[in-house]
Formats: sequence, C-alpha cells, structure tokens
Amino acid sequence: MTRLAAILAAGAALLAPAIASAQANVCRIPSTIERPRPDLPSASQPVRRLPIGSYTLAISWSPEYCRTGSRDRGARSNVQCGGGNDFGFVLHGLWPDGVGKEWPQYCQATPILPTRLIRQHLCSTPSAQLMQHEWSKHGTCMPGTSPEAYFARSTAMFERLRFPDMDALSRTSLTVADFKRRFAAVNGLPTGAVRVTTKKAGWLDELWLCTDKRFRYVACDAEQGGGAPAGQRLRIWRGHR
Repeated sequence: MTRLAAILAAGAALLAPAIASAQANVCRIPSTIERPRPDLPSASQPVRRLPIGSYTLAISWSPEYCRTGSRDRGARSNVQCGGGNDFGFVLHGLWPDGVGKEWPQYCQATPILPTRLIRQHLCSTPSAQLMQHEWSKHGTCMPGTSPEAYFARSTAMFERLRFPDMDALSRTSLTVADFKRRFAAVNGLPTGAVRVTTKKAGWLDELWLCTDKRFRYVACDAEQGGGAPAGQRLRIWRGHR
C-alpha cells in the first residue's frame, strides 16, 4: 500500500460509523469460580428429541440485565454485574430449532462442566450456571457435539459479530426495525435474520440471530414467531438518563 493510500484508508476509517466488536470493555475473571448446579429437565421443560431444522444464536444486552435483575441474578451478578466488569452484549447461547414451533431440548443427561472450560469462555458468557444450562438444554441436542466443541462454535460466532455505536443509539429515537437494519448492515446479514426482544416499556433485552443448519445467517422462520414488532419504539439502557 502506498503512503497516500494508507492516509486515505485511515481517513475513511475515522469517518465510518463507530462499530464495536463483541468483546467486553472490561472482563476480570475471579480466582474462584462457583461450581454450577445440575440443570435438569422438568415437567414444564421436558425432554424433547426432535429433528433440527435451523439454529438461533442468542445474545443479551447486559446493561439491561444488570439494571433489572432476574430470578438467577445471584448466579450471574458476581461476574456479569460486579467485580469491576463492563459488558455490552454477552453470549446467551446457541439453540437448535426444530421444524415448526417446537424445538429439541435436554436430549441426554450430562455431567457438570469442568472449571477450565467455564473459565475459558467466561468473558463471552459471564455465568457458570448459564453455561451449564445452555449445554444441558441445547448443546446436548446437537449430534456429535462435545461441550468443548459447542462452546467453541458459539463463542466464535459471537466474537465475529460487530455492533453499531450502542451509546449513540441509546440517545436516539429509533424503532425495532431501525435497529435491525443497522445491526444487519454492520454484519452483512439479511435484516430478516435478526429478531429483537424487549422488556417492559420497550427496553432492549436480546437479539436472536437465525441461521440454517450450516450456521449461515438466513431469514427467520415466521412460523417460529418471537421478537418485538418492527414499529415498536426501542429503548437502550446505557446507565445514563
């Protein structure tokens, strides 16, 4: 590259919209990681061994999670919402979808994940218990997949994602459709591959990204449903008023 070309490229980069990677701004892994509990099927969440028709990569907006909390906040707060850490989007999981409205889950019994594996992926999924849940409920239904392979694939997909300037968007009036277009554009995805879920009053909760069986991003199956309406106002919590 000539010196002039390098200068022009640098200038273009400065003028381009701010795009962030999926990495945490700050991630400090504690010296001791709490051992997760077994995650088991139940009457409301039974074993379902069904054919896989597609996949969903689910990512969560951490500032909203830490602001509102949830039933398992104690299991997540030490890493995700404490310890001096600063997360934007975090990896929820990679979910096998069925053919139609139901999906496979809890396909086989599984032991507790090893601490070394949890530690390896804790900056993407900052909860040992959530990792145990994702492997038990979803990963065990992917044929021929080990915990190591499951988390390696989902983490690699997550780390390849890029994001628009979330701080700027949090101060912008936008709809769900606006955000889907911006997110799809920075990642080169079909807009229809992005589902946005929200909490009360339209606060951003998660993104569900649809793929085919070869993990290529494709338009989501309308029969499976899910996601906020395109015209709904979207609000993004970033810790300011």
